[in-house]
Amino acid sequence: MTNPDRPTGPLAGIRVLDLSRVLAGPWCAQMLGDLGAEVIKVEQPGQGDDTRRWGPPFLDDGSRDSAYYLCANRNKRSIAVDIASPQGADLIRALAAKADIVIENFRVGGLAKYGLDYATLSAIKPDLIYCSITGFGQTGPDRDKGGYDFLIQGMSGVMSVTGRPDDEPGGGPMKAGIPVTDLSTGLYATISVLAALNHRNRTGEGQHIDLALLDAQVALLANQASGWLNGGVVPRRMGNQHPTITPYQDFACADGDVLIALGNDRQFVALARLLGVPALADDPRFAVSAERSANREALFAVIKPIIGRWTCDALIAALDAAKLPGGKVNTIPQALAHPQIEARGMVHDLARDDGTPVKVVGFPGKFSRTPATYRTAPPRSAQDTAAVLAAELGLSADEIAALVSAGVVAERL
Repeated sequence: MTNPDRPTGPLAGIRVLDLSRVLAGPWCAQMLGDLGAEVIKVEQPGQGDDTRRWGPPFLDDGSRDSAYYLCANRNKRSIAVDIASPQGADLIRALAAKADIVIENFRVGGLAKYGLDYATLSAIKPDLIYCSITGFGQTGPDRDKGGYDFLIQGMSGVMSVTGRPDDEPGGGPMKAGIPVTDLSTGLYATISVLAALNHRNRTGEGQHIDLALLDAQVALLANQASGWLNGGVVPRRMGNQHPTITPYQDFACADGDVLIALGNDRQFVALARLLGVPALADDPRFAVSAERSANREALFAVIKPIIGRWTCDALIAALDAAKLPGGKVNTIPQALAHPQIEARGMVHDLARDDGTPVKVVGFPGKFSRTPATYRTAPPRSAQDTAAVLAAELGLSADEIAALVSAGVVAERL
């Protein structure tokens, strides 16, 4: 395991002050940490990140930290500082003066009253990169509203195209099974921060990044947004079907369901041959992608009964042999235990400072020269307060004890 005091990776030497909590901001900061940045996570004394209590399940080590918290906070040091106190705000400003990046997700204007906003901190450190993550952004009529993943999935239009059609059993809008809005915003935040770092490397200039959950989720509408903007088509819920390519969904076999996802006409020719109905590929209703989508129900009337006679394993083996995309719907345990995931080294074992084991899903990018590293497990709240204040700001043990006594900072909860 890499020495946590000597991080390596493409971002080695970069310092991040993480003032965020819950998921989008911490997700961004964790990725920066995986890539070698030194990350200091700032939490509220006596409380910590909200997600520490978002369970069950919880880690059975006395901290009662939730599994949810553990997914987004490795490779960080945790300190607890009361930013509402003048002394606490002074400490954060001193840490920001030594940082390259600040990440925060307070409501618009929420940090200005403490002198921790971009205008104040950039006056102290002009080349600072300051990323603000909010529900709706720093401008616009909804700028002062709070935003959560579920709310934004609905407002952005994602739920209007997710789930079964209204006229089917179980029909209606459905959120994604993971917090896709928070995660995508964290990804966009990381991309934005890295772009700002490159600009700073060229010009010496820092800047403020204004990132909204709603903007990020609307950006992910991708082909569905383009279909409306450029074709006037109002997207609708189609269950597991694809709006423009067919077949691209789940099919019932004799002993379960199999996914078939074809992306072109050549693959359809091969599937028709595999299913024993090669003439389908010459039928003008199905020969090209657009016609297959327009006549999907007629196509399904032919192929669904044939697929229903196969077993799942036999069909998947036949699809693999024909080099056609197909597979099962895995559970999360099945996915994490999949031989391909194991071969790619996606699950990592870490340990907290008391030896408590923690498993994490790693960074997916495989760097040939500067790989991601997994140096420290997600920290207990405030476990590094004294060490950080001493090492980064030069405070003595007596000065730290006085701050603890005054309630300005807290040590491990």
